[in-house]
Amino acid sequence: MSYAFVFPGQGSQAVDMGRNLYETFSEAREVFEEIDESLSQNLSKIMFEGPEDDLNLTENAQPALMAVSMAVINVLKKQGGIDIARTCSFVAGHSLGEYSALTAAGSFTLSDTARLLKLRGQSMQKAVPIGTGAMAAILGLEMEDVKAIAQEAAGDETCECANDNSPGQIVISGHKTAVERATALATDKGAKRTLILPVTVPSHSSLMRPAANIMAEALAATNMQAPSVPVVCNVTAQGENDTDRIKQMLAEQMTGVVRWRESVSWMKDQGVTHMVEIGAGKVLSGLARRIDKDIECDNVSTPEQVESLIEKLNKV
Repeated sequence: MSYAFVFPGQGSQAVDMGRNLYETFSEAREVFEEIDESLSQNLSKIMFEGPEDDLNLTENAQPALMAVSMAVINVLKKQGGIDIARTCSFVAGHSLGEYSALTAAGSFTLSDTARLLKLRGQSMQKAVPIGTGAMAAILGLEMEDVKAIAQEAAGDETCECANDNSPGQIVISGHKTAVERATALATDKGAKRTLILPVTVPSHSSLMRPAANIMAEALAATNMQAPSVPVVCNVTAQGENDTDRIKQMLAEQMTGVVRWRESVSWMKDQGVTHMVEIGAGKVLSGLARRIDKDIECDNVSTPEQVESLIEKLNKV
């Protein structure tokens, strides 16, 4: 039996997330309060009460999702006595979730991660004017087909594959008009469904180059410890331990493809049998089941789920 802890990315946020953890566990309250203080912002109030539009702002959603994940981790460690290094073979996160994974593995402090994600969100939004960029999910086609469609649709604009999420689920990103052309082409070429995503930032495309440069500078100035367990990077889809290389991968991630399907398959090939999604939503659990039905999946975001996981892991 081998575990991987995985951490969700943007899109899993919802108003009221984390409130029950805050109200139940003092260890969770510590996390929310430290993040509020480090950002000089009452982020937890936005998370618990909204408004939804404020929570969905990229600069708020990213540290907010990390906060829920790390609240769970803090309870697991302090109340459950769970040692990440002994429990997990790997940690991994989808896009911003990679920062949560690194924080869980002791590479970044909680405060540093909150500030990095706030900056990441701000720099992403500033890189492309609102209304200019878009992302879309293409369902029912494989990666090579979608790459060809994106290239055909781009013309003199940008349209690129952004996320390889699971077999038959690819996300594209770029200029809004090019992405719209690509969805029409995908439908013509047999896609089961296309869906323009409710985002204003064309993440994981070359349009994020200005944001990648900002993050490279910020990461270079941030102290980082080697992770206690390897982190499976989005860019390489394999475990990494070297801090300089991980920082480079975090910057490259801004413009690179999130290779999630390959990451899950790589972990399975290394012997992982159980994946635990730590934090808001169930997106990664669903993707893992589509990638490999033999992987056992749990998602943990409520007090009851946290207590159940502590009991389960302490029996291992």
